[in-house]
Amino acid sequence: MIKLVIIGTGLAGYTLAREFRRRDEKSEILLITRDDGSSYSKPMLSNALSKEKQADDLVMADTEKMSENLKAEIWANTTVHSIDANAHSLETDKGVVNYDKLVLANGANTISVSFEGDAAEQVLSVNDLADYRKFRSELEKGKRIVIIGAGMIGCEFANDLLNVDAQISIVDLAPHVLNFLLPQQASVLLQEKLAQRGVEWYLQNSVTHLESAEVGLVVTLNSGHKINADIVLSAIGLRPSIELAIAAGLATDRGVKVDRYLRTSHEDIFALGDCAQVDDLTLPFVMPLMTSARALAATLAGEETAVNYPAMPVALKTPCYPVVVCPAPRKLDGRWEVEVNEQGLRAIYIDSDDKIAGFALTDERVSEKTALAKEVPDWLV
Repeated sequence: MIKLVIIGTGLAGYTLAREFRRRDEKSEILLITRDDGSSYSKPMLSNALSKEKQADDLVMADTEKMSENLKAEIWANTTVHSIDANAHSLETDKGVVNYDKLVLANGANTISVSFEGDAAEQVLSVNDLADYRKFRSELEKGKRIVIIGAGMIGCEFANDLLNVDAQISIVDLAPHVLNFLLPQQASVLLQEKLAQRGVEWYLQNSVTHLESAEVGLVVTLNSGHKINADIVLSAIGLRPSIELAIAAGLATDRGVKVDRYLRTSHEDIFALGDCAQVDDLTLPFVMPLMTSARALAATLAGEETAVNYPAMPVALKTPCYPVVVCPAPRKLDGRWEVEVNEQGLRAIYIDSDDKIAGFALTDERVSEKTALAKEVPDWLV
């Protein structure tokens, strides 16, 4: 038996605990989280409005129920201040905790940008249930929304907010929507569909000032253009949470560096989910997380299991214009080959060896996802 401590009760932490408990009924499990420990699906946050979901409606089980289900102890509303890898201990709000195996599943933080103006601190982001609860509350004051960021999160929130009759403006420095994921033709199609629904685009622009107004806020762009808003929502993206790992002396890069067994540079500390970097991959998506949790649970239960990633297409939650993308590996040279017809767009990313390395599909052609995914090489074999 071991004492397993998991930092984080998001999808990564709870999935790992569940998979480990299936294999090991006796070992002690302690989960520590800064939030209230509620179990919910984080991907639901960006389309919960159109489903008329309040924050409490997204909760699948509270801390007490999760503790009972997992036969685990859960410390909610508790901060881990430091890790002593040599002593196998943590310093927390509740004192020192010892462990045999430690797993970092503490996710990713929203990327923040500083602005000028007396309303700069009023920018919202939605990265957890508490954020969503605050966002819902703010929507009662008005629905003129400026979204900073035209990536997946920004586009998904825009689509969702349109369904509650919000007035949406999106600002991004990039020249195209989802600039790093999609070929330009696909970006333009998605942008046009959202524009037809009422989204106003301010691409190749940035927010410089946020000022209070008699009603709401005034958002000033670097072009000098001003937008009246009730809410400014930052959707710039996420950055893996690596501060604890750095302070503990663990190897980090974009994320916490782990091997194929999700082991960090210290043999008894592991990481998975949004905070982890497996080889050169940081994948803030559900399927890699689930795959990692199953592999790591087996390893922690005594059956060393390397994680394998097949190609895993990602579907955007933009029902006004369906999009599926299977990203090519980072730093891979290649080109897009694009075909557009009345059913939508089909784009294949061809590498320097003239082999398929990724794809993008839109509209009705998203039905080709499963067949195409079989042609893309595994991300990790």
